[in-house]
Amino acid sequence: MPPASASRTPSARATETAHRTAPSSADSGPGPDPDLGLGLGQGQAPDLARRPTGRRFAGVATMVGSGLSNQTGAAIGSHAFPVIGPVGVVAVRQYVAAIVLLAVGRPRPRSFTWWQWRPVIGLAVVFGTMNLSLYSAIDRIGLGLAVTLEFLGPLCIALAGSRRRVDACCALVAAAAVVTLMRPRPSADYLGMGLGLLAAVCWASYILLNRTVGRRVPGAQGSAAAAGISALMFLPVGIAVAVRQPPTVSAAAYAITAGVLSSAVPYLADLFTLRRVPAQAFGLFMSVNPVLAALVGWIGLGQRLGWTEWTSVGAIVAANALSILTRRG
Repeated sequence: MPPASASRTPSARATETAHRTAPSSADSGPGPDPDLGLGLGQGQAPDLARRPTGRRFAGVATMVGSGLSNQTGAAIGSHAFPVIGPVGVVAVRQYVAAIVLLAVGRPRPRSFTWWQWRPVIGLAVVFGTMNLSLYSAIDRIGLGLAVTLEFLGPLCIALAGSRRRVDACCALVAAAAVVTLMRPRPSADYLGMGLGLLAAVCWASYILLNRTVGRRVPGAQGSAAAAGISALMFLPVGIAVAVRQPPTVSAAAYAITAGVLSSAVPYLADLFTLRRVPAQAFGLFMSVNPVLAALVGWIGLGQRLGWTEWTSVGAIVAANALSILTRRG
């Protein structure tokens, strides 16, 4: 899954926005807001009732394609793990993300003040750590479980500030699902699960930092600058990986494909989608990403989940969906 799953740009912002009922002008949070340059009011979304059926269908089709692209890219990238490891794949992915975001955001770093640079640098660090911890978790526990644990980040952000009983129940359901996933058993990989939870913490931090960046830096310049800094941070890492174990042509192709499918395609698709569907519908669809990840992992990588794991994944997805659907406004 920023993204999603594995790519977190407008996806993370829209997911968190879908849970917020009364955004204020001082809280330039995630979602289709000025940070995306969509020309929508704070926390507002297009009215589907006024949209032609064709455009609504195009928005839904794009959401499905974006989610599948995101998870498929992560699955393809995992084929390069034996050669360059998760670190090498993430390095390449950060480069691709930077190229796309810099082309779209066109930041002017010389005009940034230190007050603006601080959250941008923090966002860059979180962005890289989030993807590295997620891909390391995928390497150890599989795509479906890794993405499910990571999805707890935006879910916790959405539920943390709520005082509704239904949200408290959703939080308990999600917590019970996590406990079930991490229950003691001989085959449990607690390091992999810990990396998945670290990715969740990073995604939550990414959402919060995006709020600050959106308030302090105009347009998409802040996100673009953060992606550029993150790519620079991974430049020596990529060089070290290439020197220590030169990548094969196939490994390089897998890593580049992962970067395109999990960063470039979802980002551009989300820009298209957020013009056509409400943030609530977008956030609701985002909650299905753990299921998509589990299906892609099963079909593409042969990573089968037991009924207990499927139940836990479904419980987390249902908790998020219920929280969104029961909100007003």
